Amino acid sequence: MSGLDYGVIGNGASAALVNKEGRIDWCCLPAFDSSSVFAALLDEDRGGYFGLALDDQIEVRQEYVSRTNILRTVLRGESGEVEILDCMPRDRTPGETHHCPPEILRYIRVLEGRPLLRVEYAPRLVYGESETTSENHGEYIKSITSAGSYESVYLYSDLPLEHVLSGDPLEISGEHFLLLSYNEKLTAPTAESIRAELERTRKYWLAWVAESPTFTQYDDAIVRSSLVLRLLAYQKTGAVVAALTTSLPEEIGSGRNWDYRYCWLRDASMAIKVFTQIGHYRVGRNFLQFILDVIPYKNDKIQIMYGIRGERDLEEKELSWLDGYEKSGPVRVGNAAYVQKQNDIFGLVLDTIHQRLMAPSNSVENIEGLWTVVRALVRHIEDHWEEPDAGIWEIRGGKRHFTFSKMLCWVGVERGIQIARLLGRMRYVDEWGPLLRTIRNDIIAHGWSDEAQAFTQSYDNDHLDASNLLFEPYGFVSADDPRYVSTVNRTYEELCENGLMYRYRNEDDFGRPKSSFTVCSFWMVTSLFRIGRRDEARAMFDDLLAHANHLGLFSEDMDFKTKRLLGNFPQGYSHLALIDAAITLGGRSDA
Repeated sequence: MSGLDYGVIGNGASAALVNKEGRIDWCCLPAFDSSSVFAALLDEDRGGYFGLALDDQIEVRQEYVSRTNILRTVLRGESGEVEILDCMPRDRTPGETHHCPPEILRYIRVLEGRPLLRVEYAPRLVYGESETTSENHGEYIKSITSAGSYESVYLYSDLPLEHVLSGDPLEISGEHFLLLSYNEKLTAPTAESIRAELERTRKYWLAWVAESPTFTQYDDAIVRSSLVLRLLAYQKTGAVVAALTTSLPEEIGSGRNWDYRYCWLRDASMAIKVFTQIGHYRVGRNFLQFILDVIPYKNDKIQIMYGIRGERDLEEKELSWLDGYEKSGPVRVGNAAYVQKQNDIFGLVLDTIHQRLMAPSNSVENIEGLWTVVRALVRHIEDHWEEPDAGIWEIRGGKRHFTFSKMLCWVGVERGIQIARLLGRMRYVDEWGPLLRTIRNDIIAHGWSDEAQAFTQSYDNDHLDASNLLFEPYGFVSADDPRYVSTVNRTYEELCENGLMYRYRNEDDFGRPKSSFTVCSFWMVTSLFRIGRRDEARAMFDDLLAHANHLGLFSEDMDFKTKRLLGNFPQGYSHLALIDAAITLGGRSDA
């Protein structure tokens, strides 16, 4: 039982979710964070959708076209069989710019018989707040809002537009198309132009995947996850969104519903690490430029997250007219966590900069400006590392001295020292050394619990926290350090249930957590492998892969008992940790 039986299509500008029946239930245009065109995912009655179905349908099959982000759905009915290829167009031009228009391409090809196709076209613009009217303009169907904020979209097709609007079944043969565009097309699409667009998109994704090494184990899972992560990177700015959706609950009825269509510096920096592992340095370069664009050079406040164009104000609002996923509201847009203080951010950004400087491709532009940012971030750590914060899990109920945040402050200073040494600024190597030792000694003194025999969630309790599994990957301890081995073992004993991991078990703002946080399960796989429990790590990883949805995709959370997927989808954090675990277990690539 996956819960979220959706495929994702996208092109680096926006994305859409297509259910296993071939119906688009979520899409925002023209960008990830725009208001929705279809949102049946959040309200079946009011959200809007775009379906294709056979009038006498008896079977549906779905898969991705191999090594691409093109989704293939086959509908079989008594009258025949039809193939639907869904994508959002993407191509690289000769000038190395990218073609990624805010469009959804649906290519229909009859495989057998003369099937009776119904088009279920019901856009509900601006999250369905007011009525959307759709009119046949001869060349296209134009849908517009009837009140409130003005929005519009255009649907082009070689099918009779009156049948598209009415939803009446239509006997078809050969090949057809539907093209949904945020913009009015200056040249009307044809079957030939649509086929060409589809082929360019296919070739683009095949070429992109070919830039990665081929891994001897788990290659299919790595490829699918890397393709998902690429869809989360906003082409115009380099920002990487955490997920493509808003308000999918971590637990049904819990109120843990958040908008993840923004760029968390933490999530994105971890994604860049994985892109570097698989050879996609261009994504890392683009994200580093985004960091330079949004992070102030001197003493201005650094946020934990930004909008995809660098927006700083992400005011959180509730859309009261939407019921929410499975009537599990509220539906929120914006995210109030942008005002939180999270001290780990400084270290994560410095780690990203260090990764970029060490990457074996392309020189880094504006190195002097980058060095200014490095010094400013280390200064921020020096001034604030001793202060409590909201932590990696964005606890809203009060600040604490979270051990993970302190460790990332140590990482920040350590990476700053490495960067200074790399750039020949030895004065800073000497100047920052005492700070590095002070933070480390503080973590050992206060973050380690003799009673728990583990690094704990915060300085004031003995609660265990899965984030501390990252002490070894970030270099704070070695895998054979007895404290790390004990932390992994104790965390597994206390936080693992039915092969899945809690983030933590103690109460937070919403009570005790009841669902598994998927990224933590993959972190545990890697940690078990590192400390020598390799058979257990591999068994846990194989079990996790078996609980992906039918297309190999993961969301943020998973139910411990049913293993159904919960939370925002697809979740970048989950897929980047999957890749890291797969590479750890599978060893070096064969290319």
